[in-house]
Amino acid sequence: MLEYIESYLGSTLTPGQAGNQLWALVYIFIIFAGISVAVMAMNWLERKALAHMQVRLGPMRVGPHGLLQPIADAIKLLLKEDIMPDKSDKFVFWIAPIIGLLSAFTVYIVVPFGQSQAVTDMNIGVLFMLGVSSLSVLGVVMAGWASNSNYPLIGALRSSAQMVSYEVAMGLAVVSAVLMTSLGGLGMYGVGGDGIGTLSMIEIVKAQQTQHVWFLFKFFPLGLVAFFIFAVAMVAETNRAPFDLPEAESELTAGFHTEYSSIKFLLFFNAEYINMITVSMLATTLFLGGWNGPFVEQLPILGVFYFAIKILFFLFLVIFIIVLILAITAGEIIL
Repeated sequence: MLEYIESYLGSTLTPGQAGNQLWALVYIFIIFAGISVAVMAMNWLERKALAHMQVRLGPMRVGPHGLLQPIADAIKLLLKEDIMPDKSDKFVFWIAPIIGLLSAFTVYIVVPFGQSQAVTDMNIGVLFMLGVSSLSVLGVVMAGWASNSNYPLIGALRSSAQMVSYEVAMGLAVVSAVLMTSLGGLGMYGVGGDGIGTLSMIEIVKAQQTQHVWFLFKFFPLGLVAFFIFAVAMVAETNRAPFDLPEAESELTAGFHTEYSSIKFLLFFNAEYINMITVSMLATTLFLGGWNGPFVEQLPILGVFYFAIKILFFLFLVIFIIVLILAITAGEIIL
């Protein structure tokens, strides 16, 4: 058993590629714990950042500068009464938030935090990530339908329309990054190579390293245009303001999760923040060079640090957009 554990140490492959199920399970637990902590940190960061932008203090009472507020909120939600509408579809009502949370966590199987810091590397990694993350809308639609109430149903239908409107744009932006992997030339306008691209998340990062340029700047300004389209679609896919019509607190009470409370609401809440982190990781991998940065080859663990810094940039961007841009109407979303 000890030899089996030590056999993976020092390997340059992911646990999935090396066929080591034990280390793959260890990676899954680390990712699950890390993302759960990141969700709480993101919740606190968003509330504090928005408060300072609006000349407020934000959470201050629970812990120093309100650092323990997300934990207090989680405990409060867990202790609340779990209410279920009489006329609702009980099974679908229960399974909807679970589907949303599972789809949010499953995509991390192929997310590369470093050169070998991933559960596995699929040759269809990008397709897997887009396909699984798209399942989250199924949980939203099921929640709206099972609630047997007008407001949740309207929120669910709006979410479906929003997915149809922006999924295509996001897919085309991703395709542009995939096409850039087939170019072996160096620099912003370099071309060459064998013309064979890749859908592997790790290979996309390595392609940017080989070409000595982030795909954000490849064929400037075309790479920047693709990144901008992806960023807009990214915000829309996560139902964040100004694309928050599926929830629309000002008109639909809370949208598709109006009838949810206690732990079921907490699952939807976590799934939304996890999806924000997920699309930020995807954007970092496709356009910002993933884990690449100074001295990564000499000290590979630095790649995880660079990856986290780039993700924080996107998360701050999402928070800033809430303050910067006014809400968009249903007609503007579809158009």
